[in-house]
Parts: sequence; C-alpha cells; structure tokens
Amino acid sequence: MKRSIVTLAATILMVALAASPAAAVAQSTLHRILEAGEIRVGTTGDWNPMTVRDPATNTYQGFDIDVVTELAKDLGVRLVFVSTEWKTLVSGMVAGKYDISTSASVTPSRIRTVGFTRSYFQVGTVPVTLKKNIARFAGWDDINRADVRVAVTLGTSFEQQVKQFFPKAEIKAVEAPARDFQEVLSGRAQVSITSNLEASQLVQTYPQLAIVPVDRPRSPADLAFITPQTDQVWINYLNHWITIKANQGFFLELQEKWMPQP
Repeated sequence: MKRSIVTLAATILMVALAASPAAAVAQSTLHRILEAGEIRVGTTGDWNPMTVRDPATNTYQGFDIDVVTELAKDLGVRLVFVSTEWKTLVSGMVAGKYDISTSASVTPSRIRTVGFTRSYFQVGTVPVTLKKNIARFAGWDDINRADVRVAVTLGTSFEQQVKQFFPKAEIKAVEAPARDFQEVLSGRAQVSITSNLEASQLVQTYPQLAIVPVDRPRSPADLAFITPQTDQVWINYLNHWITIKANQGFFLELQEKWMPQP
C-alpha cells in the first residue's frame, strides 16, 4: 500500500513537472529549432506568387519564400524546405514533418487540428475562365448550372467552397501536382476558382484566361503560418515576429515586389 502511494505521488509529480511553464519552454518547437540549427518549412510550391517551385533546380521563390527566408535569418538557423501537397498540408504538420508551413487560409476545419499564427495577408475567392468564354459568365449565378464543370484542386480551402457555391454544377477535383486552372486551359472544365491574388498572376501568365466579372470576391480569408496546435511558445514567438516585421513595412515591401500594381 505504502509503495503504491509513493508510486502515485511520483507519477503526479512527473505530470506536474511536464505541465509546468519551464517544461513547456524546454519542449517548444522554437527551442528545438535553435538547438538543431535549422527550421523545416512545409510548402506546396504551386501557388504563384506565394510559393513557386522550379522543378529543374528544386528551388523555391515567391512572397512566402521571402518571408520564411527572413524568419530563418532572424532566428540564425538554416532554412530547409519540405515538399508537401495541399491535401497533406495539415496532416504533415500533425505528423511533425515540418515546424511551420508557408501561408494557408485559416479555416474552421483546419483549426480543429493545427494552430495558426496571426494573419499577415488577406485574400478573396474569384472564378477564372477562358477569355473566349467570358460572355457566358456574367457573375456567380451563371456558374451554378448543371452544364458547367468547375475544377478545383484537392485539399485546398476552395474544395469546400465550390460545393457550397455551385451545388448544381459538376465538380471536377484534381490532384496535385495537377492544378485546377490547367483543366480550364485544356477545355476539360469551364471554370476554376482561386484567390484573387493567384488569379491576378494567372491572367498575366496565360493571356487566354480571364477573371469572371463577379460583383465581389467571396469567402475573404486570412493567410497565416500553420503551426503545431498546442505549442504556444512557438506561436507567441511567430506572432511577435510578424508584428515587428509588419511595423517595419516588410510585408508591404514584399507586396510591391511580388504583386506590383499595373
């Protein structure tokens, strides 16, 4: 009986120590990064102008790539990119494959299993079609028809949006590395939806594409780093870092670099 009480007391003490602030600090992703000398960043490399991978050199560039490069520099550690896909972006974080991701939309489904930092950019959703078909679509309602096929990339926040926006349309989900807008370019779909940010880049890269003249973008979304859900030390560090950089005008400089106004 006495031994059982001692064992129970020891167990309670161990749990208490593990739950203490000091233990939380010691176990934080922040301190693991500093100790390892590297930060692992999960990124899809298929979202222009945020993260774009060059398959020939396996290198990345874009707005978010500059953000995490600056973060690694301020931490004084090496930057390591971990290739991921939209459909595995959240599960990769849960599995500990990376310390943060490049930006993703903050959605109710995602915050059930992962954490997010404060936002450092906002986007809205718009439809894209071939320029030759633009007269067919005067707004959102013209897309929600049985004779319209809407393409969407699996695992993105847009996957749920198309089901909500277009219950009458045929939905075609494509799996990365294929992209939804490629279905429109090929004629296999009439419309895809994406952020107004990416859409502005797509119509410059592919002159045959056009943004459907909707009255306004839908589903305004905050973009932020995905983090481990319970690591408040790491989240606090990143939130303060974002605040400092925002106050210094860092994100505005990147916006001028990657999203110049015509």
